[in-house]
Amino acid sequence: MTVLLDCINKKINTNCIWLMRQAGRYLPEFRKIRSVNQDFIKLCLNANLSSEITIQPLKRFDIDAAIIFSDILLVPHSLGQTVNFKKDFGPQLDEIDFNKVSSIDETYFVDKLKPVYNAIKKTKDKEELKDKDLIGFVGAPWTILVYMLNQKSPKKENLNHKFKDKKLVEDLLKILVKFLKIHIENQINSGATIIQIFDSWAGLLKEKDYDKYIYNPTIDLVNFVKSKNIPVICFPKGINDYKNYVSLVKPDVISIDYDVDPKKISDSIDIAVQGGLNPNFLIGSKDELKTNVRKYLDIFRDKSYIFNLGHGVLPNTNPSMVDYLVKFVKNYS
Repeated sequence: MTVLLDCINKKINTNCIWLMRQAGRYLPEFRKIRSVNQDFIKLCLNANLSSEITIQPLKRFDIDAAIIFSDILLVPHSLGQTVNFKKDFGPQLDEIDFNKVSSIDETYFVDKLKPVYNAIKKTKDKEELKDKDLIGFVGAPWTILVYMLNQKSPKKENLNHKFKDKKLVEDLLKILVKFLKIHIENQINSGATIIQIFDSWAGLLKEKDYDKYIYNPTIDLVNFVKSKNIPVICFPKGINDYKNYVSLVKPDVISIDYDVDPKKISDSIDIAVQGGLNPNFLIGSKDELKTNVRKYLDIFRDKSYIFNLGHGVLPNTNPSMVDYLVKFVKNYS
């Protein structure tokens, strides 16, 4: 049994920790690789470098899991939609060609993503991962749908005009669920021991649309992961009602964002909880960081809890602050 699984099942008394975007731009060793690999998609699809980047934070910090270095937008890329990452802007996707997307078959899709699966295979037996989990992941259907139709990060703009063609939206959602399952299965078969589903743009929806775009398609994925006897973590960032989400979707672990009240979560949710800390505290003072970390550890003291952030590590974070955080969490009792 791994530390993270023991933590989920409340079989250990020590605190466990991993961080979203723990392998990324705040690490100088990552920036060195990135400086000579300008195409982000190609970097994600380089099995050797992806594996190396995945392990980088485990060489520095006593964290309890690795998450494969990849990106949720590799799925639209593998469905024939061109994806580029522009510096200081983020992802840019070409206009969707539904006929092209709907003609993609499983063999083509898996072949495009084979480097991800090879990276997982290369990573799973590394010494740094002994007794630790290797997390695979996908974007939730709603979040991938948003990127594919909006062609960029949506931020706060009105997306209604992008969803006018109801048949296109419904057909695309079905295709996404199908291929996300294929992507999940191949990650598990390659050695991923946990799957996390990132619904980064759940907060854009009104509650009346949750069933159609969040609950139903995500339940489909969660049940699929569970059928493989693999734990599933869900991160519906910005959703209004975590309690209802948990009761309907039934993940093994719910990952919370930093805008939610952790005490309310602790009082209302009876499954394992992950995350919550605002990543901005990692670029402040150690005293401020310590105070806020202690709050989460105290609130979830008697619960199954995985310490993590309410979003990813920020690029301007000093690695020494991450080291301080990990040691504080590990030593706190």
